[in-house]
Amino acid sequence: MAGPVIAVTDSVFPSLEPAKAALGRLNPTYRMSKSVNADDILAVAKDADAILVTYAKLTRDILSQLTKCKAIGRFGLGVDNIDLPTAKEKGIAVNYVPDYCIREVSDHTMALLLALIRKIPLSNKLVQSGRWEMPAVVPIRRLEGTVLGLVGFGHIPRLVVPKAQAFGMKVIAYDPYVKPEQFKAMNVEGVDFDTLVKTSDYVSVHAPLLPATRGMLNADAFAKMKKGAYVVNTARGPLIDEPALIAALDAGQVGGAALDVVTAEPLAKDSPLLGRDNVIISPHTGFYSIEALEELQTKCATDVARVLSGEKAVYPISA
Repeated sequence: MAGPVIAVTDSVFPSLEPAKAALGRLNPTYRMSKSVNADDILAVAKDADAILVTYAKLTRDILSQLTKCKAIGRFGLGVDNIDLPTAKEKGIAVNYVPDYCIREVSDHTMALLLALIRKIPLSNKLVQSGRWEMPAVVPIRRLEGTVLGLVGFGHIPRLVVPKAQAFGMKVIAYDPYVKPEQFKAMNVEGVDFDTLVKTSDYVSVHAPLLPATRGMLNADAFAKMKKGAYVVNTARGPLIDEPALIAALDAGQVGGAALDVVTAEPLAKDSPLLGRDNVIISPHTGFYSIEALEELQTKCATDVARVLSGEKAVYPISA
């Protein structure tokens, strides 16, 4: 007996074997979209029973044309590329994987922060060009006693906390949805957003991308920061007003930035963020490890299999 049809809109994985293994009990047929263009997605997904999506946009127009879809599995921990209200209207269950790469992203956050503070990329650049010069990288501050401000206090920043505290940093955090006792349990001071940007030596962004959080680190926020404060973003690029960040860097108000995400990816080759010794950029790799991607595929596809079998997903998301 033929199983369900699974449409795959896009994939960044070397293979989809972990996902296929998780769906194997259903004996499904797979259809791979030629591109993330809406017409190509609809060509494979219009009458599919489920969709696996990574970065492709599943808009209202696309979702409204689906005739059989019961489940959408998002290979990731954000769902801003899926029109959730339309999915809900059509009775399509959407699942994601909010915890697959929390170790990797928290590690990447600390790696970027430490590299920025200790000026590792600049030091390496100087040595590689034949310059063995300590004066070229001063000043560098001692980490112990400095203040790290976390914008958001979900899974990832909660793993950042003990790593930063191990270096002697004081950690403060802003998250209006977290109860005071949750901060206290981790020896973190919960503060409002203004207090965080005014107090922190380093601001690390971990908020979800929502209308209310888009551009939350803007010109006003940068102006309130300590002069020379550092900014780290391993969450979503649009959380930072990029022109405002560039202006703050130019003015010396922000001392440096370490970014794993930018507003438009890939970063434009003529971006004003490039060519700066006090800016570190990685190409949205914070989530990656071999183990994380296997976990991601397995958890996402297992939930899709559950929904198609009439069971409840472990990681559902509602509009």
